[in-house]
Amino acid sequence: MSGKFEVYKDARGEYRFRLKAANGQVIATGEGYKTKASCMNGIESIKKNAPEAKVVEVE
Repeated sequence: MSGKFEVYKDARGEYRFRLKAANGQVIATGEGYKTKASCMNGIESIKKNAPEAKVVEVE
């Protein structure tokens, strides 16, 4: 089983997502979005821009 994005509404009624690893641990969370479409766009942005993202240490 691979990781998955879960989309849900928070207590304020905003859409959010969390990325879960195959073992069920949450490894990333998204900000609150007013619409589900915006939330889905956030997920697509991560899929598109992060597969080869560099790790940069900030001091």
